[in-house]
Amino acid sequence: MKVASGVEVIELKIEALGNQIVLNPTLVWDNKMSILIDTGVSGQLNQIKEAIAKADVRFDTLKAIILTHQDIDHIGGVPELLKESNNQITVYAHEDDKPYIEGDLPLIKTDTSRMSKEELASLPKEVKHLYDNSPKVKVDELLENRQNLPYCGGIEVIYTPGHSPGHISLYLKHSKTLVAGDAMVIINNRLYGPVKQTTLDIKTATESLKKFLDYDIDTVICYHGGIFRGDPRPHILKILNEQLA
Repeated sequence: MKVASGVEVIELKIEALGNQIVLNPTLVWDNKMSILIDTGVSGQLNQIKEAIAKADVRFDTLKAIILTHQDIDHIGGVPELLKESNNQITVYAHEDDKPYIEGDLPLIKTDTSRMSKEELASLPKEVKHLYDNSPKVKVDELLENRQNLPYCGGIEVIYTPGHSPGHISLYLKHSKTLVAGDAMVIINNRLYGPVKQTTLDIKTATESLKKFLDYDIDTVICYHGGIFRGDPRPHILKILNEQLA
């Protein structure tokens, strides 16, 4: 799914609890390098490499991975990508999610020690194994709010906590594209706010959406839902009015 020159939304398909789920990392590139924003789960390396090749981008130009946050479906592919690149990739994330990503603290939402006996019993064996063996990834560079990365036409970091402590979104200046991570989702081509069931602090997460109103946005990419084209402002204002009233 093409958004603009130098931006490609990748579709990673996985089977989970009998359902097919599509995850949407974002590939960004210029004539010097490429960057992957989020990485899916473990075992999706071939899907990622095929998508990169389909975008006419060489895998050896992949020089950075930006993680929007700590969730296992965002960081799971990093170890395989680093191995495939002989560790020539710099990993970026926000400081508040760093200890979870690096394994100093268990990933908040998949920490089985926090789950009740009933929750543990309901987990399929393969899911529990995945939760108990979450990937550990070294974060090479920390990101902060309003930081500008001078890559691929310019990338601005937007600190959008709530879904996780260190959740970030990214504004791709060249294409006026917002990579929202899990700050918003798209359902039936409509933008919605953060999902309550998977968000640690729904009020903070919703408040974070106000920051998007400062940007001139033509396209929104959500990790769950893919691409929304057009001005998101009316939709964001509607979300804010409904959830913060």
